[in-house]
Amino acid sequence: MSQEEDFVLLESSDGYTFVVSRKVAEASGTLKSMLDEEANFEEAKNKTCRIQQRGVILLKVIEYLAYKVQYAEFNAEDIKEDFSDRIDPYIALELLTAADFLEA
Repeated sequence: MSQEEDFVLLESSDGYTFVVSRKVAEASGTLKSMLDEEANFEEAKNKTCRIQQRGVILLKVIEYLAYKVQYAEFNAEDIKEDFSDRIDPYIALELLTAADFLEA
C-alpha cells in the first residue's frame, strides 16, 4: 500500500479517535515528524498519534488539514470558500493554540 493510500489514527485527550489519510495528517509539520518511519517514533510504528487536545478541537484541525490538502494547488483567488467561516468563535483561541503546536 502506498503512503498516499495509508491511514493513521489521531486520538484526542478526551477519547475520540479519528481515522485520517496519511496525506492529510502529514499536512501538519508535527504529525509528519511523528509519523516519519526513519525517526523510529512509537507513533510511526503504531500509526497512532495521541494529541493533547479535546476531540472538537482535533476534529476542526483535521478539517483544516483536509482543506489545506484539497486546495494546495489552487491560487488564493480561485478558492471560493473561506475556512475561517467554519470556526466557532468559542473555540477560536483553543484552536489557534492547537494549530500552532501541530504546525498546521
